[in-house]
Amino acid sequence: MKIKKKILLTGASGTVGLETLKILVKNADYDITVFDFKTRKSVHKLAPFSKNVKIVYGDIGNFSAVENVCRNQDVAIHLAAIIPPLADINPELAYHVNVKGTENLIQALEKNSPKCHLFFSSSISVYGDRISTPEISVTDPLKPSVGDQYGETKVLCEKIIQQSKLSWSIFRLAAIMGNHKMSKLMFHMPLDTPMEICTPQDTGRAFANAVAHQTQLKNRIFNLGGGPDCVILYRSFLLKMFEAFGLGKADFPEKAFAEKNFHCGIMKDGDMLEDIIRFRRQNLSDYFDLVNQQVNPIQKKITFVFRNFIKRWLLSQSEPYYAYRKGNHEEINHYFKMDKKNLVETV
Repeated sequence: MKIKKKILLTGASGTVGLETLKILVKNADYDITVFDFKTRKSVHKLAPFSKNVKIVYGDIGNFSAVENVCRNQDVAIHLAAIIPPLADINPELAYHVNVKGTENLIQALEKNSPKCHLFFSSSISVYGDRISTPEISVTDPLKPSVGDQYGETKVLCEKIIQQSKLSWSIFRLAAIMGNHKMSKLMFHMPLDTPMEICTPQDTGRAFANAVAHQTQLKNRIFNLGGGPDCVILYRSFLLKMFEAFGLGKADFPEKAFAEKNFHCGIMKDGDMLEDIIRFRRQNLSDYFDLVNQQVNPIQKKITFVFRNFIKRWLLSQSEPYYAYRKGNHEEINHYFKMDKKNLVETV
């Protein structure tokens, strides 16, 4: 009788987590345990899998809760995290979940499943502002942008993992586009940022496929992106998204968008991971086709009618534009490259 490989998946109700789970459950040789924080949304999302996987709810920042699911595991795919904008709004929660949660998971696995292989989802945000040097390699310095709480937690998590007694693999994710809502964060990225995206489906496939390649991936760090067919300038990406949702042109004042202190770029060495686990199946055209399919035609028409009102509201959420209009020297220095004295004089 064949022994099933025991897999622990954290953060399964998240965008990438759900796609990872969908692929993992198709493999009859896997015995899957899901650990997630209990909310109405997570229960709803995970309900369809209840007959095929063991679902455990709890706070990853609580060691006793984590220890209960870390016994006799062969593989742990750690995707649970607080992401922006919430990570920046509530840095204490981000630290509790991202850093303390990772510490708890490692401690519990070292104690109860010392031979377990840990796969961890890090982020391109660990590289910080790359607007002038957009091509990124895993050997580049880790320097999250000023005020990027999320990026800071990912750097800490990577250090904790590399110092652990477990075997591990770290994937630094490019811009994972899926289920994103328009928020004030959209104005933090400079319009001329070259960005490489990866769809949630391909990202989930990467983590699921990685399980079968532990030897090749052991104790290594990789950049994970969609590849050359998934590279686009943020300005162009925004235009396509606005058109898809019925908002017309993304005709905001230039100073609505920051000029520095964000992240994203192009994964120069991203093919290294693709060559091992073969996860890429979608490109930019596939992504935008999916977006257009998901937009309700009636809702799109309504949005088009009220597009000017909606865009005025969005502009009111722009922190760079607010700083620019108010002449806030400290904030201007954070968001813009222009000399702050000259910038204030033009306001």
